[in-house]
Formats: sequence, structure tokens, C-alpha cells
Amino acid sequence: MNTRVRAFYPELALVVASILYGATFTIVQDALDDLTATGFVLVRFAIGAAVLAPIALRRGWRGPAARPSDSPRVLAWCGIALGLTAFVGYVCQNIGLQHTTTSNSAFITGLFAVFTPIVASVVYRRLPNQSVVVSVVLAIVGLFLLTGAQPTLGFGDAITLVTAFAFGIWFVQTGAWANRFDVVSLTCVELLALAAFAVPFVAVEGLGELTAQALFAVVFTGVGCSAFAFSIHVWAQRRIEPARASIIGLLEPVVAGFVGYAVGERLGWGGYVGAAIILVGILVAELGARQRAPERRVPSVT
Repeated sequence: MNTRVRAFYPELALVVASILYGATFTIVQDALDDLTATGFVLVRFAIGAAVLAPIALRRGWRGPAARPSDSPRVLAWCGIALGLTAFVGYVCQNIGLQHTTTSNSAFITGLFAVFTPIVASVVYRRLPNQSVVVSVVLAIVGLFLLTGAQPTLGFGDAITLVTAFAFGIWFVQTGAWANRFDVVSLTCVELLALAAFAVPFVAVEGLGELTAQALFAVVFTGVGCSAFAFSIHVWAQRRIEPARASIIGLLEPVVAGFVGYAVGERLGWGGYVGAAIILVGILVAELGARQRAPERRVPSVT
């Protein structure tokens, strides 16, 4: 029985990480009343890196599938690449949260589960199958309804769509490198890179005001959603391929949608129908992806 339960630890790790990510949408949105988008990124991920650094220094850099050509320098470059991708995603998400609702941001961000198999198809030179094409069409229709059936996307929704694409890339990158390097060390470098990329933007835009509300948000997300959730997410992707990891990650917008509902946000009937269509599109994409790849085999970028 214990062996059977342990077999699902990677899925459980992704569930816990996704719940932590989704539960913080409203917290982040409130904190952005006081901090700039890049200021929030800087402080949050600097805290996360500071928490992991002492552990990373003791653990070393090697993962269970390290290559002969791997080294601390290669780890650093991979961590920086992850950090750059995540930086684009989080900055666009934080900016989007200033111009759209929590529920819209959550569900649009969830489109990463559509983008992930598409990115994987490009990286691994595998053409998307019919299910992926159908899922993209469904996602576009759902997004159109979710945003109020407007002719064009609003700024907040459009920039959040960039977030979804960036996170699709991030899932593929994480799956490619998780086994090659130590989980904590790779995550620590990634968080350091995230904070470093924010510095020049903060120098121009400013940090904002570090109020009690903002301080709570950066500490909670820095420790819980960065140091802890990022680490267990990377560990889980040692055993679960990007497409399957992204479908489990859909718990994030679902949780965020419930949080948005709890604080009084309503999408309207069109929004709820659109959200449902997006989820159907995501499910179609991931069912197709699972048919194309072994359940627990994660390919590596060469």
C-alpha cells in the first residue's frame, strides 16, 4: 500500500504546488496596489533564493541523470534560462493583474497547458496531432467568451496570454533539465536569475511602497510559492513529462477562480461558458499528448 501511495508522490507534489500558486492570485493583486510589478518580482524571488541558498550549497549540483558534459557552469546557464522564461511570465502576469480580474487572469494563464505540447512539438521536432489543433481552436473560442465576447482583447488579458506562452516554454525547459541537476540547486539559480532580471526595471520604475500587506505577500509567495513550490515542482517533473505536468497544473486557475468567486468576482454566463470551453480544449490537448508519449518518460533537450 505504501509503495502504491509513494508512486503518486510526484502528482501530489504538483497538486500542492498548483494549489499554492492559485491561492495567491488575490494576495498578489492586492500587493500590486503598493509595489510595482517588477518590484514584487525582485523582492519575492530574492527571498525565495535566500531561503534555498544554504541548502543548495550543501547539496551540490549533480542530478540523477547528469551528463559527462554537465558542470556547475551548465547548471548556471540552465537556471538562468529558466529564470528568464519565468521572469517574462511573472512580469506579464503581474502587469495583467493590474488591468484584469483575478478570474480572467487565472483562466487565461491556464492556457499554458495548451501551449506546452505545442512548444514540445517544436523542440522535439514532432508535429502537433489533430487533438492539439482542435484544442487550440477551442481555447481561442473560450478566451473570446471569457473576455466578454469583445472584438479585441483588452490589454490585461492580452499580456496575460504572453504569460501562458512563457509558462508553456517553462514546463518544457523544466522537464528537460530536472533530472540532470540537483533540484534545490537548479531552483535556487532560477530564483536568483528571476530577482536579477528585475533589478534594472526596478531601478527605472521604482520598488513601490513595502506596506504590511505587500510584505506579507512577498514573504508568503517567496517562501511558500517560490522556495518550496518551485522545488517540489521541479522534483515532480523528473518523473512526469511536461504535458502531463501542465494538465495537473490546471488546478492553479481552478483554485484562483474559486478564490476570485469568494471575494465577489463574477464572470457572467459567457465567462463561465468560455472558461469551461478553455478547460475542454486543455483536456483535449493533454489527452492527445499522453497518447504520444510514455507516461513517466521525460525527454531531454540535446
